[in-house]
Parts: sequence; C-alpha cells; structure tokens
Amino acid sequence: MPRPKAKPDAPLNQDPHALRLGREKNLEAAIGRQVRELRHRQRMTGSELAVQAGLSVGMLSKIENGVISPSLNTLQTLADALRVPIVQLFSGYEEPRGAMHVKSGMAVEVDRAGTRAGHQYHLLGHIGSNSSGVVVEPYLIVLSAESDRFPTFQHEGIEMLYMLEGRLGYRHGERLYQLEPGDSLIFDADAPHGPEQLLELPSRYLSIICYPQAG
Repeated sequence: MPRPKAKPDAPLNQDPHALRLGREKNLEAAIGRQVRELRHRQRMTGSELAVQAGLSVGMLSKIENGVISPSLNTLQTLADALRVPIVQLFSGYEEPRGAMHVKSGMAVEVDRAGTRAGHQYHLLGHIGSNSSGVVVEPYLIVLSAESDRFPTFQHEGIEMLYMLEGRLGYRHGERLYQLEPGDSLIFDADAPHGPEQLLELPSRYLSIICYPQAG
C-alpha cells in the first residue's frame, strides 16, 4: 500500500521560476535608473524634479545617467521629492551573490561541537555573511560501527536530513523516526535531536542546517 505523500502546512506561494527584472551591477547606474523611472512614473519632467529637490537640471541629468555618485543628503532630497523611502533608490542594485562549488572527494572533514569519536562530518560548503540573512551549513555525515551513541544536539535554526545509506532511529524531541535510504526529515533544531539507534551500519546522510547570521 503506497504511503501518503507529505503535504506542507501552508500553501507554497513562492514561484521558483520567477525572474527579477534586470539589475545594475554599478551602484551609481542603479540609482540613476531608479530615479529616472520613478520620475517618469510620476509624470515629472527633469526640470520639475530638479526644482523640488533643489538641484540644477545638469546635476540631475548626471545622477540619472550614473555619471556621479550623489551624497546621502542629495539622495534624501530626491527621495523626498519623489515621495518614496530612500532605500527604494537602491532597489535596482545587483549585489554580489555567493556560491561555492565543492568537487567530489574534496569536502573538508571537520570536528563539530558535541560529536564523538567515529562520527565523520564532511563540510560540503559554507555561505556565511550574505544579503539573505541566512547561514547554510551542509554536511555529509558518516556513522560507522565504531561510532559512539551520544546525547542529543540542540542548536538554533532549521535542519534537514536526507538518508543515503544504512538505517537509523533518529530522535527529535519526544519522537523517534526510522530513517532509511531516500527518507528525509526536516525539523526545528532547537528541540533535542540526534541518531539514537544505529540499526544498519555504515550509515550516511546529508544534514543541511540553516540559521540566522549574526547581526
């Protein structure tokens, strides 16, 4: 009898295929384009915006064309004249986005706080400080016959497991989940969790931990 498929608690509204409008990699050009688009949207001429912002028409033209880097004071007067928050003038800027490619066999074996002898943690990559505000740590975890059982972990964030080989009884809070190849488990990592029953060894699984980066 087929197992029922897991369903999310709430509708998934994010469209993973949606594309953002093209963004500028140059900050001055991004600000200039945004000022020009906001001015056109409000049906203002360059002269009208220049007067309201206390700028010369020539200065406004240089800003809109990304020729100069305007001061914060100038940006604030432009935002006030356009009746938008100053941060909106930066919305067209394309910030650098991080990526890390780890070749097969090149993952770094690390000692993770709380682990015992025999537990191999292979860090598959790491993206720290970034614009999303989220840190992601993906591990390949290998438990062998020598692996110690250990007290459960507790840490902030969300963790996802994906079982590759072997079988485990994995504890999360008060529940024990039987994990076998192809199974996944996603949970709030603030509850006590960890592999409690080593049912078939060696066991290998992916552990992906996401938590807020330090402010």
